Amino acid sequence: VASSSTEPHPTSFYRVGAGDVLDVRLLSAPASQSTLYTVTAGGLLEYPLAGDPVPVANLTPEEIAARLAAELKRRAIDENPEVIVGVREYTSHNVIVSGLVHDPGTKVLRREAVPLYVIIADAQPRPEAEEVRIVSLSGQKAIISLGDVAALNLLVRPGDVITVEKSLPRFFYIGGLVSAPGQKNFRAGLTLTQAILSSGGELSRGGTVHLLRQDDKGFLTTTTYKLKSLTAGKEADPLIRPDDRIEVLQQ
Repeated sequence: VASSSTEPHPTSFYRVGAGDVLDVRLLSAPASQSTLYTVTAGGLLEYPLAGDPVPVANLTPEEIAARLAAELKRRAIDENPEVIVGVREYTSHNVIVSGLVHDPGTKVLRREAVPLYVIIADAQPRPEAEEVRIVSLSGQKAIISLGDVAALNLLVRPGDVITVEKSLPRFFYIGGLVSAPGQKNFRAGLTLTQAILSSGGELSRGGTVHLLRQDDKGFLTTTTYKLKSLTAGKEADPLIRPDDRIEVLQQ
């Protein structure tokens, strides 16, 4: 279901799917009446009082309650039906975690998305774990360092495959007005000015820096920075990414 501008944040709601077990309560029904129903593989809820099976896939529990109430009223089961729907067992939203964790396997999501750090904490990374590789259902890929606290807020969605592993050697490249140009080891959290200093550059001289980087579509982009603006705090000092190319030039 495509998100709309008015849809709440995906960490705050859940859309029901096949296999979920719903607790459906009609407040006017006898207390002894069965209330648990499993959503079928076709996304239907077989609730006897509603007659034909009701499509519920991709609806929130609140939306399902409203749909059932409308159907009960239409069928004259209850003039003013009050229906409450909750999820008793979550099964339709899953991610798979493997690699350097103590508790690998399928992890159930109770929201449309959850932050990556929640999944990692549940899986219990081993001491030698350093980074996380994520592949989404659409084929998009991401590599997150376990030391990058901000990046661990990345939202994980149903169908994601998560692999925890040691980090492979990664590099960036720097040239121009530095005493030690060439290929450099990348580390998470390294900023542009730190990369220049560690390569023998002098920030006090000022100058211009070109940062060349591949975007998500594979196109090479160039961003230009003024060293004086970076050192004065007028511009944010950007974080370096693997395979970045840095050119330090004169003013």
